[in-house]
Amino acid sequence: MTYAHLEDFIACYNPANRHERTATWSEGTPDGRWRAYTREELLSRDKASLDVFWLKDSSMTDLDSLPEPDILLEEILENLGAAMENFAAVRQAG
Repeated sequence: MTYAHLEDFIACYNPANRHERTATWSEGTPDGRWRAYTREELLSRDKASLDVFWLKDSSMTDLDSLPEPDILLEEILENLGAAMENFAAVRQAG
């Protein structure tokens, strides 16, 4: 991650004057990456959770693009095998 990755955030955050921050999210621009919440909105959440998000990951909602179950299973097994090898290597090194 470099400074260039954070430039949009810094511009929206406006650290020089937080009172001049401008939200880029609205009903008309639902993909806006900067959104403000009122105190009341946050307190009304379950346990006043600050775990807020509004952007949707299209890859998570497009069920038609999911691989077949056998392919998913194979990928999971490969990832688990690699994790086990890494844990074994850490144990041997330590």
